[in-house]
Amino acid sequence: MDVYEAVESRRAVRAFSEEPVPEEVLERVLTAAAQAPSSGNLQPWHIYVVTGEPLADLKRRATARALAGDPGDEREYPMYPAELAPPYLDRFAAAAAQRYEALGIDRDDPERPKTIAALNSEAFGAPVVLFCYLDRTMGPGQWADAGMYLQTVMLLLRAEGLHSCPQVMWTMYRKTVGRTVGAGTGADDGPVLFCGLSVGFEKEGAPRLRTGRADLSETVSFIRG
Repeated sequence: MDVYEAVESRRAVRAFSEEPVPEEVLERVLTAAAQAPSSGNLQPWHIYVVTGEPLADLKRRATARALAGDPGDEREYPMYPAELAPPYLDRFAAAAAQRYEALGIDRDDPERPKTIAALNSEAFGAPVVLFCYLDRTMGPGQWADAGMYLQTVMLLLRAEGLHSCPQVMWTMYRKTVGRTVGAGTGADDGPVLFCGLSVGFEKEGAPRLRTGRADLSETVSFIRG
């Protein structure tokens, strides 16, 4: 698979099969992803790979919180700006509508928040979840570096025939995650959970959602000589 195909086929999959992911594949992907750029070569990320019974237990505890209507732990960073304006709000709304339709969730269903939280806390059935942490002293530049690293991981997973789904939702249950991985359990000087990344093989027959992208003219300007 060439890099263009990997980019084109990468999408947030929300239905994984139970097929296990060989650990040697994960090691190969994460070893290669270490070549991702980072300012000053800080490599500010730390990844916890959770599988098997530890992941099953984490899913049970997080799902119990979701179904109980637990609003989650206090966020350590905002997921989105306080107020989104067009065109960003329009893109957000359109993508959300597509996701709800693909998942068979009625936007007017009063149980919608619980349903979505429970699906997320099950990692959509993924047999592997990677949790990305950053040291609390890191700044915006290092968070951008972590994003480039995770994108590299996701593209390499595609090269291995795997899919993924980045989930900032796990920050809502960061203390539950922290107890599983032994990090970021709430101490003000501990690492910050950036996000989780669910990994696995796509479930056969699951609806395939590919959210649209803005036209090139909306996001790119050519300054020509």
